[in-house]
Amino acid sequence: MNRIYLDNAATTAIDPLVLEAMMPFFTEKFGNPSSIYSYGRETRMAIEQARKSVAKILNAHPAEIFFTSGGTESSNTAIISSVRNLGCKHIITSEIEHHAVSHTVDYLKKAGEVSVSFVKLMPDGHIDLEDLEKLLSSSSVKTLVTLMHANNEIGNMLDLHAVGTLCNSYKAIFHSDTVQSVAHFPFDLRNTPVHFITGSAHKFHGPKGTGLLYINENISIQSLIHGGGQERNMRAGTENIYGIVGLSKALEIATANFEVDKAYILSLKLYMYEALIKSIPGISFNGDVLEKSLYTILNVSFPVSEKSEMLLFNLDINHICASGGSACTSGADQGSHVIRAIHGKANQVAVRFSFSKHNTIEEIDWVVAKLKEAI
Repeated sequence: MNRIYLDNAATTAIDPLVLEAMMPFFTEKFGNPSSIYSYGRETRMAIEQARKSVAKILNAHPAEIFFTSGGTESSNTAIISSVRNLGCKHIITSEIEHHAVSHTVDYLKKAGEVSVSFVKLMPDGHIDLEDLEKLLSSSSVKTLVTLMHANNEIGNMLDLHAVGTLCNSYKAIFHSDTVQSVAHFPFDLRNTPVHFITGSAHKFHGPKGTGLLYINENISIQSLIHGGGQERNMRAGTENIYGIVGLSKALEIATANFEVDKAYILSLKLYMYEALIKSIPGISFNGDVLEKSLYTILNVSFPVSEKSEMLLFNLDINHICASGGSACTSGADQGSHVIRAIHGKANQVAVRFSFSKHNTIEEIDWVVAKLKEAI
């Protein structure tokens, strides 16, 4: 068995059709999009075509779509701008956000720019909406709510409409980190009460280093990066033309095949869930696995033992790629802040398996057999 890749929430393989769409911009179409001659106009047109395509898929206006270097930059821009341009003095967030959000919030708190409240979590990892309303109703200053749509470690999904409606009733700004759900979930932004959402091309078979930020047309923020008029004065710097074309193409492919891919990937997740229950006693699952959960993620807890503590290492020796938490922290060996927030210092070893359309039942059978041997 060759390498088995079950860490698609960390990154995905680039689709050959995406690479094909990008290639001309690495070679003959190399003009600077800000140049006025035909070489430049050609690349400018490609960027604007990509913007229109992304906007159409998300049911947003093209003027609401901005291209960035990825989800981290998009979330930083949304959160910092909400505080410095929109007057938010209080941030409501959760303890299970991606570090792109939590570290930005922490930075603003340490700088004395905001106060921070953490919404309570339910035992299954969902946000306690009653507590969110309590926090909103007791806030005497303008508030930013930043809560992720699909958790990158356990897959739990937030009800964007319910949270957005609450935010509207208390005149709060709502940012949602949607990096795991863009292209894996249908968006209708004209009919969703949200001010900012984010996306990252490499989570849906596009290139790394390219992301998107949706900014609702009813709000106005200033540029976070200065030095040029690109992205309608919102983000200075020569555009990553190949990345933008790749993001747009990857989103088009994901949308065209959404129903088929979703059904297939969900069948893999459920198959692994059943196979693990049958094969390994004492395991449990983190998050709301079978209900309000993203179909690409399965987070499994193994009882702590000498063997389970070496689990990721043993999987790696067997050429199986999985993770113990977010890919951004996996080298830090701090354990998962998400699992810790939900379960405290529970006596368990958590492993995240995340699937794509390229995985197979045979691969899952092999992984389950190797897990059984290792445990």
